[in-house]
Amino acid sequence: MKVFVVIAALTAFAAAKSVPLVPGDNSHYVEGETRYVWMPDSKGQPVLVDLEQPVNQAALQDHTRNGANNQYWLFTRQNPTARQVLVHNNINSVWNSNYRNTRGTVVVVHGWNSDGNHEMNPAIRDAFLAVSDVNVIVVDWGVLANDWYSTAVAGVPSVGQHLGNFLVWLINNAGGNWNNVHLVGFSLGAHVVGNAGRQAGGQPARITGLDPAGFLWHNNNNRLQPNAGRYVEAIHTDGGLLGILNPSGHADFYPNGGTNEQPGCSNSICSHGRAPHLFASTVRTNRFLGRRCNNISEATSQTCNGATMNMGNGIFNKSGSGLYGLTTAGTWPF
Repeated sequence: MKVFVVIAALTAFAAAKSVPLVPGDNSHYVEGETRYVWMPDSKGQPVLVDLEQPVNQAALQDHTRNGANNQYWLFTRQNPTARQVLVHNNINSVWNSNYRNTRGTVVVVHGWNSDGNHEMNPAIRDAFLAVSDVNVIVVDWGVLANDWYSTAVAGVPSVGQHLGNFLVWLINNAGGNWNNVHLVGFSLGAHVVGNAGRQAGGQPARITGLDPAGFLWHNNNNRLQPNAGRYVEAIHTDGGLLGILNPSGHADFYPNGGTNEQPGCSNSICSHGRAPHLFASTVRTNRFLGRRCNNISEATSQTCNGATMNMGNGIFNKSGSGLYGLTTAGTWPF
């Protein structure tokens, strides 16, 4: 219903204001001036979004819809496709699961208009389990993530703080090692893991933001930042439109210039969604080498020629800094 209402209202608005209604085209967007943008729904189809839609405060105050409603789905090599639900403050849910505190733990967080079943989650989960014996925890915050975009943005800090508190509780009570904790988030999920890392005191060894969401985040203090973990990186694939272009971590990677159109893509929605799949490929093969850039201009123009650093991968103790550019192909494994 919300999509129908938005489209109907904005079609009328566009007729009067000449807002381009081209699916996936946000080229008219001007930060602070443009109110309506195209964004992907749960199936990657474009819907027109009002960035000034009033926040649904009831959703943020309702524990059945805010971060308190996060679900934590555990997958391991013993249960690679059948989830086991870990419940915060219920230690028996952990003891009765395949969680092992001697393994590393990878946490995966989806973005807006999505949930724990979004196709990015099995892609990343399966990549990690193929190469490492780890605990993979998929976070489902779908109830809030499927509200208005403005409401989901406002709810990101709560979702991240509850995730951070859950991880602190899990490690303190079931064991584990912060040196072997890697948080991975896509789009709004990138800002969720940033908040989670800060809530956990910056203890996670590694945080990866996959094309961190751009709309309403450029001047937002709750965005992904280097203080979220010991090593924070971002992979930008639709910078300046659905994704944020500016550096977000200690190291930032700009494959194919970090902007739309990525190889094999014809619109911003495809370019934005490329980040999780590029990352999954790096976990499996660790073959993408970035070249250090002196500035953003070099990164976007693909003229970087400095020292090399691997983009992505699943190494817990990864470290480094700087901006990096590289090229990829347009189809898997890129």
